[in-house]
Amino acid sequence: MTIALKVDVDTYRGTLEGVPRLLDLFDRYGVRATFLFSLGADHTGRAIRRVFRPGFISKVQRTSVTSHYGVRTLMYGVLLPGPHIGRRAAPILREVRDRGHEVGVHCYDHTRWQNYVACRGMGWAKREMLRAINVFQEVFGERPKVHGAAGWQVNPFVPVLEAKLGFLYASDVRGREPFMPVNAEGTGCIQLPTTLPTLDELLGWDGNKPENVHEKVLEASREPLPHGHVYTLHAELEGQKLLPVMERLLRGWQQAGEEIIALDTLYKSLDPEDLPRRNIVEGEVPGRSGVVAMEGWGVHS
Repeated sequence: MTIALKVDVDTYRGTLEGVPRLLDLFDRYGVRATFLFSLGADHTGRAIRRVFRPGFISKVQRTSVTSHYGVRTLMYGVLLPGPHIGRRAAPILREVRDRGHEVGVHCYDHTRWQNYVACRGMGWAKREMLRAINVFQEVFGERPKVHGAAGWQVNPFVPVLEAKLGFLYASDVRGREPFMPVNAEGTGCIQLPTTLPTLDELLGWDGNKPENVHEKVLEASREPLPHGHVYTLHAELEGQKLLPVMERLLRGWQQAGEEIIALDTLYKSLDPEDLPRRNIVEGEVPGRSGVVAMEGWGVHS
């Protein structure tokens, strides 16, 4: 069984503090990961718009958002100007690549994408994606190959745009196995779904605490899947206060003989002709507020 690691980097603080800590941890365990960056201004404070989504308040209370993200981050875009992550933290982003990890696009403005993409059209999504691609090119001198939508939020046009804009594969949804989106069939932009629960979904439920929550993730990862598992972690959580949890996960997977890889290794192991064709649908994930993009089952195979 393989475990593909996808690191979502949502904020300026997560980039400055969480990413370097994860790089050192991954070096100690000899593993590669895929880092997906938010590349524009950090406007985390504007996430207040999501306060009306079902389950948002309870999630904030369960996961101690302030302690993980910091008061200053929660004021960006509201009481403080949001720092431009791609321009101000470019050396850290390049260090990730230079230390052997895969780099890709999470979004341009994390909060704007998560708040609006589901109700906007192709033009809006294309502009946001192009802004992120342009900054990525400024930082790395090349076009990105992988995209992972912020908050697992997409609209029907995103899979088509990913292929047209040159992405080879994406990790935008929750699901159980790699697939080709039906509305992007023939384009070659494969979806690599997140298969495992995230820490912010587990903490605070059923007695899950930082000291034992890794056991739930390890238990879930023992379920055999055709192409292994994809685990999404966050630079703001596993890269900061929950770094010990991430270390326990790496140790547990390696002791169990699991191979820990980046998304590009998973992608290269797949034959697009053998993958199922599925719709992307909306659904709920336990512990997460609102709905997210999910792999549709029983639609096309």
